Amino acid sequence: MTSILVVDDDHNICQLLELYLLNEGYQLYMVHDGSSALDVLRTEKTDLVILDIMLPVINGWEVCKMIRQISSVPIIMLTACDLMEDKIQGFELGVDDYIVKPFEPRELVARVKARLKNVQGNETKDRADQQAETNVLNIGNIQVDMNRYEARLEGEKIELKPKEIQLLYFLLKNRNMVFTRDQLLEKVWGYSYEGDTRTVDVHINKLREKLEGVCSNCRISTVWGVGYKLEIDG
Repeated sequence: MTSILVVDDDHNICQLLELYLLNEGYQLYMVHDGSSALDVLRTEKTDLVILDIMLPVINGWEVCKMIRQISSVPIIMLTACDLMEDKIQGFELGVDDYIVKPFEPRELVARVKARLKNVQGNETKDRADQQAETNVLNIGNIQVDMNRYEARLEGEKIELKPKEIQLLYFLLKNRNMVFTRDQLLEKVWGYSYEGDTRTVDVHINKLREKLEGVCSNCRISTVWGVGYKLEIDG
């Protein structure tokens, strides 16, 4: 569940925010001073902070500075400070949005949703980038990029067919490990493939021939009575 920390010493405003934000299904943490806000941030998962400036104990400016030292959580400043200098200071300290009191609760909710959507979009992109990176193997002077279906040796493209690239990627990922023909059929061709193990032999031989012509420090070895393995020197 998405969690929002509301930091405001005005209890009426807290009640108003609670009414609207709970109605949207958010989990809320309500505190009324800066010190308590930092305590919540240290101990609870928080997806967004709504922060007043004129707070007891530690004011909102200081809270914002401390949050930015430890977190990039979105911060919406909600304050009666309406001077342009205040707004500029807020953005310079790292707030993501600035709303002046009195405010329209529905507008605040809309801005909260927009900020959270932006964060979720970035997280999705990060996960996609991480996934893309995991599909690229760099072992020695060989690179196999499953996103592009390309194999390169010292930067030069090796002409391989798609299934040969899949086979090389698997063997490279599990280099120096011996696999039986049945295991390779299962791992590279998949459970649903109805061909026999001679398919593995044919592809291994073709891949071996192509690597032998360009790669002096790698080889596909036959382990008699067992299967195949890819070895790389160095």
